[in-house]
Amino acid sequence: MRPIIGILFGVVMSSFPAFSALQEYIEQKIIGQSHLANRLLVAILADGHLLVEGAPGLAKTRAIKVLSDGIEGDFHRVQFTPDLLPSDLTGIEIYRPQDGTFHFQKGPLFHNLLLADEINRAPAKVQSALLEAMAERQITVGSVSYPLPELFLVMATQNPIEQEGTYPLPEAQLDRFLLHVTIDYPSAEAERDILRLSRQEAGGFDHGDAQPVILTQDMLMQARQAVLDLYIAEDLEAYMVNLIMATRSNHTQTGVVKHLQYGASPRATIALDRCARAHAWLNGRDFVSPEDIQSMAFDVLRHRLLLNYEAEAAGLTTDDVIGQLIAQVAVP
Repeated sequence: MRPIIGILFGVVMSSFPAFSALQEYIEQKIIGQSHLANRLLVAILADGHLLVEGAPGLAKTRAIKVLSDGIEGDFHRVQFTPDLLPSDLTGIEIYRPQDGTFHFQKGPLFHNLLLADEINRAPAKVQSALLEAMAERQITVGSVSYPLPELFLVMATQNPIEQEGTYPLPEAQLDRFLLHVTIDYPSAEAERDILRLSRQEAGGFDHGDAQPVILTQDMLMQARQAVLDLYIAEDLEAYMVNLIMATRSNHTQTGVVKHLQYGASPRATIALDRCARAHAWLNGRDFVSPEDIQSMAFDVLRHRLLLNYEAEAAGLTTDDVIGQLIAQVAVP
């Protein structure tokens, strides 16, 4: 079976050089945030959405703009505010008095890449409209549903240091995000490189080798199929399931559940499988390793585990609990 898979892998890896070049381009333009660059590509390969959390000025908005430069498709940014309406996302029906009919004018959700900036500042009705788009890949206006493009990625951002005037995202909506990525300040060396890049761009200059590689949607769909066809051993499938099962209250073989009010759902298992495959593919391998699963576990589970009062009182974070989970569940 493995030789056949290897032959098929060689055929479908034709999109890999373009993805590799695209990741290199993003890292040249988004200095010091290689983790975010990788997770953007993982999300688009796994056909999911991501929530990015970090302090202002860490290139969250710039990251998806740079990604859009290298992908065939259109990009739109929406600044979420308390006065935003669902129609500001979905679109609206406009009356035409000349013929007495209504015409639907599409909103930002019909773009391929959407940046939902400071998503937790919008009220519940707006978030529910976005939730339908993320979950069902369609939007409903009145009694009519409109399908969204096949390539549809939402990157939402949250500011962790300013909570006044925000609306916490409900757990049901958080679970719709494939990944919850946290980013931190760059190193001193990376910050110096950021300064130099900023001066070059302000002066109209850029790196001669930093040119975007346009990834067509056909190449992207081929890459997604390659990710789905990637080989994963049965014992690693069992390992992923065991990681998720260990977060649930009926599982007593590890000490993780004592810190949790709610564990992860089967959607987390599916997300971990697809993200681990995408991570392996981006690293040029035709099989999934335990390291791929462990590397993706934090971003997949961070927003899906709800700590109980005792864990919060003890000063534990969700990442602490996920670290314990990885340490306690046996690796095949």
